[in-house]
Amino acid sequence: MFKELPKDALVLESYSVEHPFSRVVIAALPELGGGKAYFVEEVRLSDREREILRGLSEIVVKEVEPPEDYMEPEVHLEREAGRLARKYGYARRIPKGSWPKILYYLKRDLLGFGPIHVVMRDRMIEDLSVNGVNVPAYVWHRSYESLPTNIIFTDEEVLDNLIVKLTHFSGKHISTAFPILDAMLPNRDRLAATFRREVSPKGGSFTIRRFREEPFSIVELIELGTLDERMAAYFWMLIENRMTIAVIGGTGAGKTSTLNALASLVKPSMKIVTVEEIPELNFPHENWVQLVSRESYGLGAMKTGEVSLFDLVKASLRYRPDYIVVGEIRGQEAFVLFQALATGHGGLTTLHAESVEYAVKRLTSPPMNVAEVYIPLLNAVALVERVQLPSGGRKARFGRRIRSVTEVADYDRFIPIATWDPVADRFKTEFKDSIILDRISWRRGLSKEALLEEIEKRALFLHELRAREITNNIEVARLITRYYIETTSEEVERVLAEEAFKTEEELLKGLIEEIEAEAAEPPGPQERHERKT
Repeated sequence: MFKELPKDALVLESYSVEHPFSRVVIAALPELGGGKAYFVEEVRLSDREREILRGLSEIVVKEVEPPEDYMEPEVHLEREAGRLARKYGYARRIPKGSWPKILYYLKRDLLGFGPIHVVMRDRMIEDLSVNGVNVPAYVWHRSYESLPTNIIFTDEEVLDNLIVKLTHFSGKHISTAFPILDAMLPNRDRLAATFRREVSPKGGSFTIRRFREEPFSIVELIELGTLDERMAAYFWMLIENRMTIAVIGGTGAGKTSTLNALASLVKPSMKIVTVEEIPELNFPHENWVQLVSRESYGLGAMKTGEVSLFDLVKASLRYRPDYIVVGEIRGQEAFVLFQALATGHGGLTTLHAESVEYAVKRLTSPPMNVAEVYIPLLNAVALVERVQLPSGGRKARFGRRIRSVTEVADYDRFIPIATWDPVADRFKTEFKDSIILDRISWRRGLSKEALLEEIEKRALFLHELRAREITNNIEVARLITRYYIETTSEEVERVLAEEAFKTEEELLKGLIEEIEAEAAEPPGPQERHERKT
């Protein structure tokens, strides 16, 4: 199952996952021509310890019942395992110092993920792929990217049992009759699997895409270089005015992370309805309805109980949303979404496409079938890609960048608004050419120059958040909410009249300082009473 680390390997990094029982080693292997690999190392068991573990595991599976009162599963298992070890005489046979190791493996195999447990606990891992038997599993590491591992399933039954276990964790079903699965694990990781050799000749396979518990904020994306402050401020202006934005790109390009960060810019007073197959979106917005599709209960051609994205997008219109966010459009739901956009709703979505032209072709072709006349309702398209960054001759670096932002004037006419320069790793923006800002200007009765000034002011605000290292998603959302409240024209004029700040940049710095000071102050008696009520 676990291939040992070769003696001639060059260890690049090692770190504990569950100290002192497991750790990860990243090493360069001569057999791979110096290529890197990911090694899982767990505490070893003696033959005697392994025998005790095997016998105790069988007893625990048969006799342990769920706790009557709420209790952490690991605590309950630890108590019951100790009781059963004493009851069946294992306690006397366990060598000194062996019980913690046996408990680790009990929890790993019964409550955890078995042979992939360490990978699933490693916070540096984004994806895990098992491609069949007798081939190494692969991981996507945040620092080292794609790496082969020392996890190799040599027994098909062991692999099939793990796939069934993961399926049960997700509350779904997989079998030879229905050998393909797309589901979500309890920790919100996304699971895609195939069963046995029904559709995958190498044996069962699965991929787990890790869910980021704390999603990237717009400031974090700026810090990572995915976009800059001016582009973020431009998107902010569009979203405030219910414009429609599509994030396009390939698999693993960062579409969902970008979409999630953009959705956090929606005005707090607006109502959001999200529609997804797997609930991946996560942003701090209270007025938010989350809808998730459901597979059918029927067999074969029967579709009993199925709730598709098409059904959910139609249902979302009855919620009177200001913004409809569709995790990804790929079918008939696109037609309904564009019908909703035509009635004045704002929209955010992602789409697999390598360019704006291909995105439009996909939208107007089966099964989406969006009429060409509706295409201009898609106001702006952001193309995000995983790219190689300039490294000055040093080790190659990779990152995610919004390569271009394009406004859609018509079915076959597009206006570039922002582009990424791969040589300098900088963004070039041309907001003066924006027809969408012209439209917002006409709607709001403001000059385009006033909108451009507001974009610059918001860019300064985001820059100041970054400078102060305020990147937490919830904190950024709170400050953006206060920005909406505090930076009305009357407020700006009042502060300037008092000559408290000499420049707009100082004004924004002062605003953030005021907000932070208010957050640090304990609530007064009246405020505490209001919070309780």
